[in-house]
Amino acid sequence: MIKAKNIHKSYGELEVLKGVDLHIEKSEIVAIVGPSGAGKTTLLQILGTLDKPSSSKSLYINDTDIQVLNDKALSKFRNKHIGFIFQFHQLLPEFTAIENVCIPGFIANRQKKEVEIEAAEILNFLGLSDRIHHKPNELSGGEQQRVAVARALINKPDVIFADEPSGNLDTISSRNLHELFFTLRDQFQQTFVIVTHNQELADMADRKVEMKDGIII
Repeated sequence: MIKAKNIHKSYGELEVLKGVDLHIEKSEIVAIVGPSGAGKTTLLQILGTLDKPSSSKSLYINDTDIQVLNDKALSKFRNKHIGFIFQFHQLLPEFTAIENVCIPGFIANRQKKEVEIEAAEILNFLGLSDRIHHKPNELSGGEQQRVAVARALINKPDVIFADEPSGNLDTISSRNLHELFFTLRDQFQQTFVIVTHNQELADMADRKVEMKDGIII
C-alpha cells in the first residue's frame, strides 16, 4: 500500500527527517509514536502528499509513484485515494455536518445526489443520523471528530492519515474514536496511519512505529 524509501526533509539547516524507510500493508493500522520534534507529523504530511521530501529514493502509494505527479495530478490523486483526520477537526463552521462531509465528493465532481446519500449513510453508520443538519458549534467534540471521520471516508480512500485524532477529546470520546478506526478497517478494509501520543491507541494498532530524532528506531 505505502512504500517509502530514504525520505529526507530539511527546513533550511534543520534536518527533520534523516532517511526514513517505511512499508505499510493494505488494511494495516499503523501507529507512529515518539517524542515531540521526532518528525512524526512531517513524515505523515509527506506520506499524505501534503508536503514534499527534500530528497528520497522512492514514494509509492497503491502502486502509484507519487514523485512523478505534477501538482494537478497530485491533487486529484489525493482527493480520490487519501483521507485526512486532524486533531482539530477543521470543519467549516458555516456548513452543517452533512455539508462538511459532502465537500470532498463535490470537489471530485461526483453527482450531488449520490454524494449526499452516501454522506447520510456514513453519518448514520457513525451514530450521527440525528445530527446531520447541525453545524459544528452545535456538536460535541466527539461528534465533531466523527463528522471529520465521515468526511475522510466519503470518497472511499485507500488510506486514511490521522494526526493526533483524539488529542482534543475526553477519555470516553477518545476510546470510542479509537474503536471506530478498527470497526472501519474491518468494514471497509481501509489502511490507517496514525500519529499519536495516546499510548492506548498505539498499543491497539497492528504495528507501532517509533521515531526519534528524524529516524525510525
